[in-house]
Amino acid sequence: MNNRMHRENENGPRGTTDRRPRGQRDIAPTDFIRSGVDGESFSRRAVLGGLFGAALVLGVGKLVDYQVVNRDAYLEQADMRRRIGATLFAKRGTIYDRNGNVLAASAECSNVYVNPQRIESRKKAARALVDVLGIDRKFAAEVVSGEGTFAYVKRLVDREDCDRLAEKDIAGIEFEPAVKRVYPYGPLAAQVLGAVGFDNKGISGLEGYYDDILTGSDGYVERESGAGGSFIAGGDYEKTPATDGGDIVLSIDADIQQAAEEAMAKAVEDSGAKYGSAIVVDPTTGDILAACSYPTYDPSDLSTARAEDMNLRVVTDAYEPGSVFKALVCGMAIDMEKISPDTEFSVPASVLVGSDRVYDVDKRDYTMTMTTREIMRRSSNTGMVLVGKEIGADSFAKYLKKYGLGTKSGVDFPGESTGIIRKRSEYDGSSLGSMSFGQGIAVSPIELVRAMTGIANGGIMSTPHFLLSKKGEEVDWSSSQKRCISEEAARQVVSMMETVVAEGTGSAGQIDGYTIAGKTGTAERAGEGGYEELNNMASFLGFTSPDNPRAMVYITLDGTAYTSSVAMPPFKEIMRAAISSLGIKPDA
Repeated sequence: MNNRMHRENENGPRGTTDRRPRGQRDIAPTDFIRSGVDGESFSRRAVLGGLFGAALVLGVGKLVDYQVVNRDAYLEQADMRRRIGATLFAKRGTIYDRNGNVLAASAECSNVYVNPQRIESRKKAARALVDVLGIDRKFAAEVVSGEGTFAYVKRLVDREDCDRLAEKDIAGIEFEPAVKRVYPYGPLAAQVLGAVGFDNKGISGLEGYYDDILTGSDGYVERESGAGGSFIAGGDYEKTPATDGGDIVLSIDADIQQAAEEAMAKAVEDSGAKYGSAIVVDPTTGDILAACSYPTYDPSDLSTARAEDMNLRVVTDAYEPGSVFKALVCGMAIDMEKISPDTEFSVPASVLVGSDRVYDVDKRDYTMTMTTREIMRRSSNTGMVLVGKEIGADSFAKYLKKYGLGTKSGVDFPGESTGIIRKRSEYDGSSLGSMSFGQGIAVSPIELVRAMTGIANGGIMSTPHFLLSKKGEEVDWSSSQKRCISEEAARQVVSMMETVVAEGTGSAGQIDGYTIAGKTGTAERAGEGGYEELNNMASFLGFTSPDNPRAMVYITLDGTAYTSSVAMPPFKEIMRAAISSLGIKPDA
């Protein structure tokens, strides 16, 4: 074409003349592709050859990169694209009560998921998921229509339901091995046991506290899959087995626990209380035989559980203990040899504590002569103020430490409250007097119970605990025992507590054939404007067979308009269950 155009320019069209300005030379554009033909400086063949050579070098370099330099990395990427992995969940250890009853165990189940790319009939698949699993129809339709190759439908599905779903043989509906917690006794001891999350980890209660023992080591399985995500028959298969967790045995007695939960549910309803709690302890060992709060929850259905109902309030909450605390105060004074059960006091109708005037519940308007035993029998506030003066502020503060109040009890349970105990330097004009009858001080029930084991157990406190053995090995708690008062002082306090039940404010706690030592408590709850009438903490603590105490029961009912009388019925029901289950013989 260029030659033809050149000839046309030479000859020109008829009737025209090709004229150029003088001195201008012909300069033709360089054609690099045809330069070899026209004799230019670059050869067309050389250019094409160079391009081909560069491509060849790049191809060889890439091949070397794939097969030599980064061979392992590319193989790993390829394997990852065609291999599907799944966790093999370890079974959590089984939790037993003291008699070998299974309270919590693990059962094999499956997580149901779908691979939408393999589903042939979305309507059929969605209908099967709704019918068998009971999931929402809209969700079922969405999950089977997804763009990916994996989507969970429902986790922790029972084997029976998985088998029913598998029988429908619907491509794209798959099953992933999993483990879930099961509770043979239903919600019994739910707050004690705690809950387990979808990841098979303990999140509250003893499940959380002993998670390191109960949790095993998960395994892993990998299988080769095709482009659509389906497994290849005969393909690569790699499995690392799971290692199950260790078992634990608790001090809980399922029968006593059942009685405690039923009794507290009824007591809360009958008294109109906001909450109710009970704890049963062997004061000689610290074994917790039962512990509960009401309302409670179902650990198998956390979607309906309220956070406050998951709390074991005997551990997590702190209250003014009220008159139950008087037993500990008498223990201080007797241990100091300041008083005895027969020491007489001239007890006025009222006393001034700080700027507040304190009265007894009988509202008498005259002074009475009372022994320490009579002060305890009547639960006299004014009389206890006099006992507190005998102790003195400095010694009172020291004995609070001896009783372990204001510090953690050592119970093997999360979230323990240490209450509110003033330092000696923080005492004011009302501190000693108010604390002498159980006000102006806040302790958790578990703290109070630990201190009271010192009264029942000859002056030696036992640490309340749940664990008896782990992975087959017994746990020794005896090293945590600590003396708080002398054996003789404890014996004298027990004697006065027997009088309280035999003929005093705790008489409704008597059980035929058994000697019960106990102390009542009615503490007004404090509000923004001070102590509130008809908003009480009603309580009773008692133990049976004082010569050989094996069961101590502490009842608290929070937010009731009634006095300690409402704590007596649940105490008796629970104590009867303890007597029966432990085989405690009646008095000779």
